[in-house]
Amino acid sequence: MKFEGTKSYVATADLTVAVNAAVTLERPLLVKGEPGTGKTELAKQVADALGVKMIEWSIKSTTRAQQGLYEYDAVSRLRDSQLGEERVHDVKNYIKKGKLWQAFDAGEKMVLLIDEIDKADIEFPNDLLQELDKMEFFVYETGETVKAKVRPIVIITSNNEKELPDAFLRRCFFHYIRFPDVETMRKIVEVHHPGIKPQLLTEALTQFYEIREQTGLKKKPSTSEVLDWLKLLLAEDLTADDLKQDGKSALPTLHGALLKNEQDVHLFERLAFLARRQN
Repeated sequence: MKFEGTKSYVATADLTVAVNAAVTLERPLLVKGEPGTGKTELAKQVADALGVKMIEWSIKSTTRAQQGLYEYDAVSRLRDSQLGEERVHDVKNYIKKGKLWQAFDAGEKMVLLIDEIDKADIEFPNDLLQELDKMEFFVYETGETVKAKVRPIVIITSNNEKELPDAFLRRCFFHYIRFPDVETMRKIVEVHHPGIKPQLLTEALTQFYEIREQTGLKKKPSTSEVLDWLKLLLAEDLTADDLKQDGKSALPTLHGALLKNEQDVHLFERLAFLARRQN
């Protein structure tokens, strides 16, 4: 099973090497990078390219590692016992399988995505060390050990909001998705907006990368945001000349798709003011 990218996802050579290395080593693939660089989408495309199903576990600040294994509903069992329900005699009726259990129990190769692991508590990764390493865990309520029938391809994403424990990192194959260069970005745009006029694309990407390189910018626009911006430019049927004319104000056309906070908007407004004074 080799991943070589898909028609709808431009994968660089180093990214395909990382995916295939993780699959060969049977290690979780830890993918870091700026928000909007396609980390979550990568897992979906790997599943599509390899022809397997995917289970997605989206992590929040309140997510506990135990939820990925299973949850025991003791309250429901107590209520049923008070009502004299027959199902109360089988504890399995009150155990809800988590995403890891579902992946272990699938009986076929699949992709397990643990999305944005850095959102959770710092101890969260450590709490999953043994389960991801040995691909098994113990259910205390039933006394059974759940083992993966077929080892899933585990892809873990992180936006680098907090450092992950060394013990966890040792068990992963790591890859950082660098922000695409201009040529790679052209290929990405062509996938999402085929047939876009070369002059418009050249001018748009020139302005986009100038914005990203601007000193003092609080939030750099991402790949997903430039794709949204281009979609708006195409919907408005704008040309490269339209973008150049608007460039005199320092703020790009439909800048709300690229600049996502008032500090960055004010930054470009100040640049425009200084430019007018110099002229």
